[in-house]
Amino acid sequence: MPDAEVVAVASRTDASAKAFAARFGIGRAYGSWAELVADEEVDVVYVATPHSAHREAAGLALEAGKHVLCEKAFTLNTREAEELVALARKRGLFLMEAMWTYCNPVIRRMTGLVRDGAIGEIRTVQADFGFAGTFEPGHRLLDPALGGGALLDLGVYPVAFAQLLLGEPDRVQADALLSPEGTDLNTGMLLGWSDAGATALLACSVVGDHPTIASVTGTAGRIDFPHGFFHPERFVLHRAGRDPEEFDSGPGPQGLSGMQFEAAEVMRAVRAGETESPLVPLDGSLAVMRTLDAVRARIGVRYPADGQG
Repeated sequence: MPDAEVVAVASRTDASAKAFAARFGIGRAYGSWAELVADEEVDVVYVATPHSAHREAAGLALEAGKHVLCEKAFTLNTREAEELVALARKRGLFLMEAMWTYCNPVIRRMTGLVRDGAIGEIRTVQADFGFAGTFEPGHRLLDPALGGGALLDLGVYPVAFAQLLLGEPDRVQADALLSPEGTDLNTGMLLGWSDAGATALLACSVVGDHPTIASVTGTAGRIDFPHGFFHPERFVLHRAGRDPEEFDSGPGPQGLSGMQFEAAEVMRAVRAGETESPLVPLDGSLAVMRTLDAVRARIGVRYPADGQG
């Protein structure tokens, strides 16, 4: 990214950190998070650990006075997310969930059209994300202690997509196929918004190859996203009496993953002295975590970090 440099990387071992640093030409490699956050040249820490370590790693960085971009799902549960948000606000530091979907210019164009009434009042959101995997015993997706399962890895995207448009639901229903270890393999969700008169039909899976598409239907039209709705390059707007209209990302750098947009937003916000992003507000991330917790409660998935109760 312009005017930004990756100066250091940390892992749980020196060997893995050095291997990563060598692969990507990063100057310093540390075998612990504590060493990384003690580096005075580090301004922002990107936490890309397994879900189970988000709370500890992001908290360590915030305690050390570093701004943080933390991967999704934000944490294992709402309690951990609330702790991180409270810590960031107390320290006056920038914190953002790495919900790259929200920073994508095509998604931002879509939300602008919806806000301007292009499809009328939203009635239904449909979205799914799934792949057909085979996992050896002990794989992280089968381990409750690591936040395993489809929901936190993949289901967070359909849930976040629906809540970007409609906010936090007041009704949550769900059903799932669970692994012998107690993680969700295939999950369906039905969310409802009483005031808006809207519903969302969402699904995620690690045992079925889903189309990974999304659709937003309103009283005056529909918006369809093709495969890869969570980092789209285009969508199609359908309005009664008109030809379909296709919107795309337009000219720009090629060969990038799409994560450059969230990186650019972090840099913009930090340089502006902001402690959270208007594109990925912390209250929105907390609302998504509450929905994920509600889904887990309904399908019977618990993580050791949830504690008693």
